[in-house]
Amino acid sequence: MIVAVALVVALLVTIALTFGRFARSDTWRATVTPLASIIGSGFLICGPLLAREFGSAALGAMAVLLAIAYAAGAVIRFNIVHIEAYLATAGFNDPVAWLARVTQGVLALAYAVSVAYYLKLLAEFSLKPITIAPALQPLAANIIVTVLIVLMTLLALGGSLRKVEHLAHGTVSLKIGIIAGLLVALALSWVIGGSHMALPPVRLSFASVPMLLGLLITVQGFETSRYLGHAYPATLRVRTMRHAQWISSAIYLAFIALLTPFLSRAAATQGVAGILDIMELIAPALGLFVLIGAVASQLSAAVADSIGSGGLINEVSRRTISVPLAFLLAGGLAIVIVWLTDPFEVVALSSRAFALFYALQCVLALIVSIRTGAGTTAQRLGFVAIGLVCLIAAAVGAPAEG
Repeated sequence: MIVAVALVVALLVTIALTFGRFARSDTWRATVTPLASIIGSGFLICGPLLAREFGSAALGAMAVLLAIAYAAGAVIRFNIVHIEAYLATAGFNDPVAWLARVTQGVLALAYAVSVAYYLKLLAEFSLKPITIAPALQPLAANIIVTVLIVLMTLLALGGSLRKVEHLAHGTVSLKIGIIAGLLVALALSWVIGGSHMALPPVRLSFASVPMLLGLLITVQGFETSRYLGHAYPATLRVRTMRHAQWISSAIYLAFIALLTPFLSRAAATQGVAGILDIMELIAPALGLFVLIGAVASQLSAAVADSIGSGGLINEVSRRTISVPLAFLLAGGLAIVIVWLTDPFEVVALSSRAFALFYALQCVLALIVSIRTGAGTTAQRLGFVAIGLVCLIAAAVGAPAEG
């Protein structure tokens, strides 16, 4: 019954998001880009990782992580309004313009790292149902990811990656529909009897802070609104980014709350694909349900970030690095990261890269606020505080232990 209800809910939500009247509005289109990025892979891995590290305090830890992300989003929203207007009239040698280009360069590297992150997770989920010697699984995963990166790079060089990206965007409604189905499945399991399972003890310590900061990548993605200026006005991007963070926060908190009866099992799972074990505990068929969502989510995100990385490298270099060479550099970096990190390390490395980008955005916001008089003293203090948190995340964000 649980599987049937989950499938029906997933189908109805997917149809509504694909064919509903609001789905064709600019407001929804501008919302769905950051929303799809925020609730992609992070939704699938954060539950087991937080349960393993924080026990019954997983919901509180998730709330703290979302609060940090929302604060960083507030800085990006300030920059959409004020930085873009400032840069429109600033000269090439203006220090703010230089810092903005450095920030874009950091984002290009962060996107290249995140390609490795997304595809590494894709391989982990794909190999989870397959019986393979534990010693060979990391090698098999790295080979799969390397092949995918090479294929994506070749598609980019041939100009076909954009077509794949358009196809991937079509999976957004399906992905959100699957998430809705998973939430309903967890809620039904709670009602049927999952709430009788013993909860793990609360685990809180200063040693947990680096691990929590190392999960920033799982709630990242809202910054995509900053670079949609060619398609949507600033006021719309500010409003829809805020909506995307509200919606994604509600989904994350609901997911962790509904996962509460299964936290003991979640804490005992191995690897980053532990959510498959949880869903198969509820109903075996739900494992396939999650697997489809995971593969679609990681592939679409990897394609989007690969295009973003190559494009930014080309732009930051003022076209001295050609687009083909930019894609080769981004793909080469992603392959190196794949072979030098395990799945937990690549999650933390991606988080640290984006934390550095957000810290630089805070610096930009503070400088322009002082130069132009925009914002309040409280906002400037907020930029400093958020920037310090992001710098700490970039410096000490640690991988979860498997």
